[in-house]
Amino acid sequence: MFSYASYTLTAVAALLVTCHALCKCPGIPGLPGIRGRDGLKGWLHPPGLTGPYGSLMGPPGRGHLPQLQGLPGFLDIELDDVLVNLKHRLSRLEGVLALNGKIREVGEKILASNGKEVDFASALESCEEAGGTLATPMNEEENKAVLDIVKQYNRYAYLGIKEGETSGQFKDINGTPLNYTKWHQYEPNGKGTENCVEMYTDGSWNDKKCNLNRLTICEF
Repeated sequence: MFSYASYTLTAVAALLVTCHALCKCPGIPGLPGIRGRDGLKGWLHPPGLTGPYGSLMGPPGRGHLPQLQGLPGFLDIELDDVLVNLKHRLSRLEGVLALNGKIREVGEKILASNGKEVDFASALESCEEAGGTLATPMNEEENKAVLDIVKQYNRYAYLGIKEGETSGQFKDINGTPLNYTKWHQYEPNGKGTENCVEMYTDGSWNDKKCNLNRLTICEF
C-alpha cells in the first residue's frame, strides 16, 4: 500500500515527466535581456496655433525707461521754422552789434566787453555768467581781435591766462599749456608773485597781480 506521501510524490513526478515530454511546463524565469536599440524618431508636427491673450496685465518691468515717441510731423515742421527764424534773427543781431563796434568776430569766436574794469576773479565771473570765459588768444589773428577792443577802450585788459604751479609757466583757464604767446620784452618777470596776465595797448602781454582792476573782455 502506498502512503499518502508516496502517492503525492508519484503524482508530482508523473506531472513533471508529462510536462517535460510535452515541453509545456513553465521553467524558471531567466535573467533580463540586454536593452534593445532605440526606435526611429517620431514624425515632427508643426507648432499649434497661438492661444488667446490673458485678461490680466503683468507687473511693470524694472530698470527700463519708457520708450519716447517722436513728435508729430506737423510739430517737426513748426520747430524747424522756429529754429530757422531764430538763426536768422541772431545773425542780424550779430551784424548790428559788429557794425556798432560792440563785438568782434574771429574764427569760431565772438569777443565782447561790458566796458567794466574789475579784478581778475570778478572779470572771469562776469564772462562765465554770460556763458563764456575770459578772452584767450590762441593765435595772432585772435590776439589782434582782442587788441581792437583794448584800443577801443584804451585800457589794459585781463586775458584768460594764469600762472601754473611752476613759476614762469602760464596756462589757460582750463589748465592747458599755451601754444601761442605774445609776451612783452623781458616778460614774464613776476617770478611767482604776478599770477595773472594783461594785454597792453600794443597787443603784447605782461604778467600782473590778480587784484588790480583791468578791462573785462569775454569770448564766446
